[in-house]
Amino acid sequence: MPDTPPPGTPAVRRRAVLAAATAAAVPVLTAAAVTPASAAPPSATAASGAPAAAAAHGKRPRALPGGGDLGPNVLVFDPSTPDIQARLDAVFRQQESAQFGTGRYALLFRPGTYHGLNAQLGFYTSIAGLGLSPDDTTVHGDVTVDAGWFGGNATQNFWRSAENLALVPASGTNRWAVAQAAPFRRMHVHGGLDLAPSGYGWASGGYIADSRIEGQVGPYSQQQWYTRDSAIGSWLNGVWNMVFSGVEGAPAQSFPAPPYTTLDTTPVSREKPFLYVDGRGGFRVFLPAKRTGARGVTWGKGTPRGSSLPLSRFYVARPGVSAATLNQALAQGLHLLLTPGVYHLDRPVRVNRAGTVVLGLGYATLIPDNGVTALKVADVDGVRLAGFLVDAGPVNSRTLLEIGPPGARRDHSADPTTVQDVFVRIGGAGAGRATTSMVVNNRHTIVDHTWVWRADHGEGVGWETNRADYGVVVNGDDVLATGLFVEHFNKYDVQWNGQRGRTIFFQNEKAYDAPDQAAIQNGSVKGYAAYKVGAGVTTHEGWGLGSYCFYNVDPTIVQHHGFAAPDVPGVKFHDLLVVSLGGQGQYEHVINDLGAPTSGTSTVPSTVVSYP
Repeated sequence: MPDTPPPGTPAVRRRAVLAAATAAAVPVLTAAAVTPASAAPPSATAASGAPAAAAAHGKRPRALPGGGDLGPNVLVFDPSTPDIQARLDAVFRQQESAQFGTGRYALLFRPGTYHGLNAQLGFYTSIAGLGLSPDDTTVHGDVTVDAGWFGGNATQNFWRSAENLALVPASGTNRWAVAQAAPFRRMHVHGGLDLAPSGYGWASGGYIADSRIEGQVGPYSQQQWYTRDSAIGSWLNGVWNMVFSGVEGAPAQSFPAPPYTTLDTTPVSREKPFLYVDGRGGFRVFLPAKRTGARGVTWGKGTPRGSSLPLSRFYVARPGVSAATLNQALAQGLHLLLTPGVYHLDRPVRVNRAGTVVLGLGYATLIPDNGVTALKVADVDGVRLAGFLVDAGPVNSRTLLEIGPPGARRDHSADPTTVQDVFVRIGGAGAGRATTSMVVNNRHTIVDHTWVWRADHGEGVGWETNRADYGVVVNGDDVLATGLFVEHFNKYDVQWNGQRGRTIFFQNEKAYDAPDQAAIQNGSVKGYAAYKVGAGVTTHEGWGLGSYCFYNVDPTIVQHHGFAAPDVPGVKFHDLLVVSLGGQGQYEHVINDLGAPTSGTSTVPSTVVSYP
């Protein structure tokens, strides 16, 4: 993600590489301080992976239970809970700068009204209300992300989220100064929303969906942003690339000056599943319905459209559980709820049943060991993947996440697979390698907000150390991406081979650490495009796409273009830009051979409004 200032600000920049990964987190509350989903924790059999051992000895494995305790790192509050602020502060102290630590937390608020809170969110921390509507859970106070831990620079405020709450900010404006992988979903802000850190230092872009902000949204230094199916009072400014689809109150289309790309509706959307409590206080998971031509929030008239499942239909996984146990739960017909923590997998988690939900809390993290793929989805309808992180292991994986098998051809238009707030990381927390991070083979898949990141800082980082050639490869037809963030891959960041694909908002940086021009040479072409549409594709469309280069190892590197696509009438792009960050490397064109080159040290975009 870019940590450069907006145009006109001195272009001096460098990320500070953090000294070491933070040590394993210690829960700040005991299990007794947490309101559980039920009194019964997952069985010892489930936690130990014993079903696989039973199968190996020819025994029928014991059926796994549904439901259970959500564990010590899910903190559930109600308005009568004492010392809520102290508990929030304790989590924040632990997580504020723990960028590559192992702590994971979900902060859940039962319906009601809360007064005088300031929930500061650090890394791997999610906060959410437990009502069917955001207005069921009202906080008179703030849910704050700022950048004091990093000297006022918000460009590394990753991996955190806020969902399903109504806020009445103490000052009238809530601060949400985030970077990638930090969704703001299903929120109702009775006031304004400030997306910049205090002091208005650098900030590099984010995502809002299904939210209502009654006042003004002020991006200030945010370089790019995507807002989907929401309502806002007004929008203050734009730096490089501000994209809106289905947003009531959005500014009019005006790219590149101001840099607003505005679509009246979102073609297809289905909101992320979420945990809530029913009238008897039991946990359920709500599954929002699909919308076409969507505009505005889903919850404006109270209960949203959709269906729900009781927690008893979910295997509530805890860190330490084996992949074999997760697969047994899926084979039994259970869904998966991944409680906060880190899960090591010695084989893929296989989602073979239509309608399966895999929902993570508090950035549950899957690490594939020994070069396996973390998760594979079959060619079936209606799978929902949401709210977890896939972290590459030290042995190269051919793929990390596969949405459908190679050659998938079934029509899923009526009930697509959705991939929402599912993030992929190669390196940073330690050595990691993967040839391709995410492969989408299933038709009609909706990828709604992902950050696929080959790390440029942290541990295990180097041109060959965390080698990862491809970020996202789309082979399936009719795939829609809304909020696609893909950065730093050794070759193509996105390669799109399927027909009739669509992308609304794309943010990219080319790999910083290319050692020289030869290292990125693509045959006769200088560099691999950030976003390449395959030569055989006849229909494709994209809106609001940006690629940035910062070749800090060899600033003389030249990238021929940010985007590559067939020159055919059915392949169309709207509002493209490329930026050389401080003159560290340059682009010759924007898309194919079209668009002016970047030049000099000024961080000024070169744009193409329409292609072809």
